[in-house]
Parts: sequence; C-alpha cells; structure tokens
Amino acid sequence: MSAEFIEVSEAKRIIRETIKSAEPERMSISLAAGLILAEDVYSKTDIPPFNQSSMDGYALNYEAWKQNDTLKIEGLAQAGLSEKKSLAWGHACRIFTGAAVPAGADTVVMQEKVGIEADKLIIHDKNLVSGQNVRLQGSEAKKGELALEKGCLLNAPAIGFLAGLGIHELMVYPRPKISIILTGNELQQPGLALNHGQVYESNSYALSAAIRQLGILNVDVFTAEDDLTILSEILAIAMEQSDLILLTGGVSVGDYDFVIRAAEANGVVKIFHKIRQKPGKPIYFGKKGEKYIFGLPGNPASVLTCFYEYVYPAIALLSKQEKELIKRNAILETAIKKAAGLTHFLKGYFDGKTVIELKAQESFRLSSFAKANCLIQLEEHCSDYKAGEEVEIHLLPSF
Repeated sequence: MSAEFIEVSEAKRIIRETIKSAEPERMSISLAAGLILAEDVYSKTDIPPFNQSSMDGYALNYEAWKQNDTLKIEGLAQAGLSEKKSLAWGHACRIFTGAAVPAGADTVVMQEKVGIEADKLIIHDKNLVSGQNVRLQGSEAKKGELALEKGCLLNAPAIGFLAGLGIHELMVYPRPKISIILTGNELQQPGLALNHGQVYESNSYALSAAIRQLGILNVDVFTAEDDLTILSEILAIAMEQSDLILLTGGVSVGDYDFVIRAAEANGVVKIFHKIRQKPGKPIYFGKKGEKYIFGLPGNPASVLTCFYEYVYPAIALLSKQEKELIKRNAILETAIKKAAGLTHFLKGYFDGKTVIELKAQESFRLSSFAKANCLIQLEEHCSDYKAGEEVEIHLLPSF
C-alpha cells in the first residue's frame, strides 16, 4: 500500500497534537454545563452564610437542656426571614429546614422526637448530641476559599455548587462551531420523491445527532453540487463562521471528487489524507490557522465510523477536553477472517462480556449500525480471529 496511507494510531496522534482549544469565553453558568472551567473560582461568601437548621424541629441550647430537662417554647424561625433572632437561656424555638438558627442556640431536635406539654418542650431523643442537625456557617465553603480549580469539568453538581455560591458567570472553554457540507448531485432530502439515480441524504442527520451527544445543538448544514467552484465558495463561507468543518463525499480521487482541491483553493494545509483502515480509507484532515477540516467518505457507515474514531475526540479537544470512545476488551463470540494490511472497524453488539459481529457490514449500510453498541477493532496485521479470542472494542455513546 502507498506510503501516503498512515496507520490508525498515527492519525489519532496527529489529531491530538494538531488541534488546539478555543480561547476561553465568559459565559452564563446556565449555559456552561459540560464545559471545562478556564479559571480558578473562589467563594465570595461563607456557605451557608449562617448557622442553618437541617431539619424541621426545635432549636435549643444543648447545655441549657441538659441542666433543665424541659425547655419553654418561645418564638418561630422560618427559612428566608431577614430578622435576626436570639434565644434566651432555657428556651426553645420552633424552627424549619433552611432557617437561620437563633443566636444562643446550637442544636436542633427533630419534631418527631419531642413532646409538648402546655408551652414546655420535652425531648425524647436519647441520642441527641450538641450541634446535631445544624449546618455550621462556612461548612460548605468559606469566603475567599478555592471552590473549583481551573480545568474542572462543569457537571451538574459543579454547576449547582457554584450557583449555590452566588456565581452567575464563568470563564470556560466554549464548544466549537461546526458546519457540515454535503457533496453529491445524487442526494435528495427525506420526504421528497426520489428521481432515478437519486438516494436519500442521511449523513447530515446522523452527524448532527452524533454531534448533539457532545452538547452542540446548532450545526450549520450546506449542500454543494459536484462543482469545484461552488464547493470552494461554500467551504469559504463555512470556514468564515465555523471552527470545524465536516465534508461528506467527494474525498477520494474520482473525476467528481473535489474536496481536496476545494480545500487547497481556500488555503487549507493538508495534514493527512488516507488511513490504512476499513471502512473510511480516504479520510482527509487539514487546517488553516485555527480552522480544522475533515473530509469524510460519502457512504453512511464510513461517515459514522470516521466520526466516532476521529472527529468525536477532535470536537472534545476543541473545548479543552480529552474524550474518546471508551475502550474495553471483549471475547469474540464467533470467528472472524479478514485480509491483512488494514485495520477494520466492525459494527458489533457487546453484552458486557462477549461481542458479536453484526451482519450487514458494508459501508453503505446503516441497519447494523442502528443496532450496534460498539465498534470492534481488528488490527492491521492480523487476519484470523478465533471464537473465544479477546479483541478490543470501542463503546458507542448513547443518548
């Protein structure tokens, strides 16, 4: 095979070393879920900002109770009241979850563990200890304390934690803007009648759905005729407004395969073109400045295979993340034979222990991909895999 072809591992290494993350942006915390924090965040206040009850019950001074056994009930403390309350020695105050504990009180007894006689509180909790059911001021975070470090993934708990500190904006590494360019005169949109020689376009739908799994909801989709001038103009527009451009079809060496020439016309530098793999040998990767271009094959199964193996981690890198398909070792349920010289990615189904090669592996067929939950990687230099042999699989993400 020509030296122009590179190995799968080499292609992935090149992508990791080539792609740089975007510059950080200040963003509302409501939009930052799933992103990487680009700054250290410090607490601006104590959290909780006061001693706080964690139960509905009665606030009291533990030593006063130990000395008097019963306490006089006086006053009410509700969550959200701005009035500061204080508790006299030998008294107890009705209190609710989230309310500020009155000055002079240090313990809250649950309402289920008390009795009331006239205005006297009788405590039946034999295990009550000083400080019970009280969240101390600053126990979650103290003013000026480091809350989250730069580089943290902003998952749901992290967003809630920072919101609880009163923080409403953050510096984060943003998600990339992505464009998809479809090439091919034979493509027809679903819902319209097919003319002779046409096929329904599915790649933009599959790619857009896969991209949404990374939290990117808005993807621009362009359609280009098999014409070098038109494709070059559309690619220029896409590069102006997007960080990452995915072209499908037209990436091989046929008379109507114009992706490489259109990229060159727009000043894109080729990083590699063609990987020793099946499906998806003619995949192209190039860049111009901080714009990155992938030319993907036109066949639907090839498109998705190349997306998950190469574009999926590239999108993560653009937002300062390192994310690839999860790798596992699995036992082959049936034997597989292949020709040596290419790495194969087969659509498979993994049951937690064994993996089976699905039928309909051809690059134009998505029926097996729709049922697959993994890709089986068969190494370039191997040709025979026996049933019971261990292989590497890559788990496909799910919604």
